[in-house]
Amino acid sequence: MKQLLVLLGPTATGKTALAAHVAYALGGEVISADSRQVYRGMDIGTGKDYGDYLVKGVAIPYHLIDIAEPGEEYNIYTFQHDFRRVYQDVTARNKVPILCGGSGMYLEAVLKGYRLPEEATDGDFLASLEKLSDSELEALLRSMKTLHNNSDLENRARMIKAIRIAYPPQGPLTAGREGGWGWVPDALIFGVDYPRGLVRARIRRRLEKRMEEGMTGEVEALLAGGIIPDRLMRYGLEYRFVTRHLLGEITKEELLEGLYIAICQFAKRQMTWFRRMERQGFVIHWIDGRKPMEEKVALVLERWKKESARTGSGAQ
Repeated sequence: MKQLLVLLGPTATGKTALAAHVAYALGGEVISADSRQVYRGMDIGTGKDYGDYLVKGVAIPYHLIDIAEPGEEYNIYTFQHDFRRVYQDVTARNKVPILCGGSGMYLEAVLKGYRLPEEATDGDFLASLEKLSDSELEALLRSMKTLHNNSDLENRARMIKAIRIAYPPQGPLTAGREGGWGWVPDALIFGVDYPRGLVRARIRRRLEKRMEEGMTGEVEALLAGGIIPDRLMRYGLEYRFVTRHLLGEITKEELLEGLYIAICQFAKRQMTWFRRMERQGFVIHWIDGRKPMEEKVALVLERWKKESARTGSGAQ
C-alpha cells in the first residue's frame, strides 16, 4: 500500500500549487520539505506562496511551515522527527500525506530513513560519514554552516573534517530500509520540471516579483530584529545577496543579476540531485510543468489510484 505521495522538483516549477490541487482532489494535506520555510517572518525570500494553498475556495492544510523563529537552528534531524509526528497525525485522520519540496537532503531523510541515534563514538560517526556519497556530504555540510568559499568542498576528506568540526558526534548517520525510526514509507514520487530555458525565465520573473513585493524590506526587518548578518546569510541565496546589498558590498544591479545566476545554478544542482536519486533506484514520474493544472492533477491521480489498486487501498 502506498503510504506517501511525494512531489519534488527544482525551484520555480510550481510544485506547491500542484501539491495543493492534488490534496484538494484526494482529501490530503501537504507536508513541506523546504529547509527554509520553517522560519516565521521569512516569507518572501523563501517563497511562501500562501495563496497556493487556497484551491476553489478551500484552504488546504499544510505543515512544517512557520514553526521556528529566525535565528534558531533547524536541521535535517529536527525535520525528520517533525515529519514523523506530522505524518502520524495526518494518517491517523485518514488523510493522504503529500510531501512537497525541493530540498534533496530533506526528502531523502524521509525516503531513505537517515538514522542518527542518541549516542555513539566518534568512530561510529566517522564510519557513517564514509558511507555517504560526495553529494550527500556536501548537502549535509551546507545544512550545518555557511560556506564562505569552496575550500571545504575540495575533496571528501575536507568535507568529512568540516562536518565533524561543525557537528559534534551524536551517532552514526546511516540510510536504509530500517529508517530513522524503524520504518521508511512506501512512497509514490512525482517530479515537476520544465525545459531549462523556461526554468530560467520562471526564475527571472519570480525574482522580479519578489523584489516588487518587498524582499529587501523583509531582510531589513530581520536585521533590525536582531539577526546578525552572518547568520541571516546562512538562510539561502536571497538572504545572502540582499544582506550583502544592504551592507554596501554589492550594488542593486549586482544583487539582481548575481542572485538570478545563483538561483539558476541552484536549480541545476537540484536536478543533479534528483537524477542521482533515480540512479540509486528511486522511480520519479516526471510531469511536464507546461501542462495545464487539470492535466497535471489528473496524471497524479491516475497513477496514485492505479498504485493503490495494485497494492491495496491507500489512505483516502
